Amino acid sequence: MDLKERIEQAKNIVFFGGAGVSTESGIPDFRSDNGLYKKKYRYSAEHMVSHSFFMQNPKEFYEFYFNQMIYPDAKPNKAHLALAHLENIGKCKAVITQNIDGLHQMAGSKHVFELHGSVHKNTCMHCHAHYDLHQTIEARDENGIPRCPKCGGIIKPDVVLYEEGLDQNVLYGAIQAIEQADMLIVGGTSLVVYPAAGLLDYFHGKDLVLINKSSTDRDGMADLVIHDAIGEVLSKAVF
Repeated sequence: MDLKERIEQAKNIVFFGGAGVSTESGIPDFRSDNGLYKKKYRYSAEHMVSHSFFMQNPKEFYEFYFNQMIYPDAKPNKAHLALAHLENIGKCKAVITQNIDGLHQMAGSKHVFELHGSVHKNTCMHCHAHYDLHQTIEARDENGIPRCPKCGGIIKPDVVLYEEGLDQNVLYGAIQAIEQADMLIVGGTSLVVYPAAGLLDYFHGKDLVLINKSSTDRDGMADLVIHDAIGEVLSKAVF
């Protein structure tokens, strides 16, 4: 049975995706040859997106963050649009994403669990005022650090940095959605980052589908494995 047939038969689909979902929108992933972690900086990319680095070196953090992690002109691709369509017709009950770009919501998905937060949500560390991405970009001082217009405090993106824990409400919501699903489609993720990768263990439904350009350690447990670009695969299966 191919992916299209499985989707047609499913009643409660949950999608779990990683950086590979957004590469077709021009946003680089992390671990591929052209990925974020291969960029040459004075510090490793992992260290530069850690909580301790942010606290100790906000200028360098924001230089990296705004230059390498913010893509305000990115648009949803075929994968995002296919998933939004599946939600619109009542089949996809939730999207769980490790991405911080907000492209699923831009495509029209409403039930989205953002495990690692979003660049579109930003909060002043002092007075807790909230700002969107555009406001945060506009609020940068002469050192490139976004400052709260109300109190002058540093505006921190609501993204989960290394050394920070996931939002427990988001995590529990994602787990609950997976437990209730009869089909789990996992795409664009190498499944090496925990605790996110461990979410597969909560699935007890009928069809586990893995879509990724390269193989993963979980391929052996899937009912269907497709090594191809996720946008093309989902678009052909859905439309």
